[in-house]
Amino acid sequence: MIQAIRKRRSIRSYRRTKEVESEKVKEILKAAMFSPSSHGSRAWEFVVVKDRVTANALSEATPYAAFVKEAPVIIVVCYDTAKGTRFKEDASICAEHIHLEAVNQGLGSCFVQIADTVGIHGNAEAYVKELLGVPDNFRVLCMMPIGYPSTELPEHSDGEYDQRKIHHERF
Repeated sequence: MIQAIRKRRSIRSYRRTKEVESEKVKEILKAAMFSPSSHGSRAWEFVVVKDRVTANALSEATPYAAFVKEAPVIIVVCYDTAKGTRFKEDASICAEHIHLEAVNQGLGSCFVQIADTVGIHGNAEAYVKELLGVPDNFRVLCMMPIGYPSTELPEHSDGEYDQRKIHHERF
């Protein structure tokens, strides 16, 4: 597991000519659905976007989302507030599972915040919800663009481990 964590980087540039295989997307979604949730609510749901017109529109959701249009697949992490009460916690854990399984599949991804973000069209979450037809009782935490990285970034190293940030018993 530590190897996948070392390799996990925020990837913002993807090989345009290489599509992501359906089986890899399924494994990523399976990993997401294996993530823990408060009270076992499993309130997360996903919109998988491959359509280029929709991807271009999603790239306008926030000033930091322009690169998502390059990704062959975008997984939008949604949360049913009628089923669960820990939106940010549950959906964030789910997004990290997506990150790690993408690495495991030889792919790259990046967490693109949507909830509580102001975008080009105003409220980014309202924009994405309208664009994708997400029901009113759902929240949208983030978009996770997925693809084969156009460049390889260095792995995390042991030098990033900082003993000074660890406190025992009390801060």
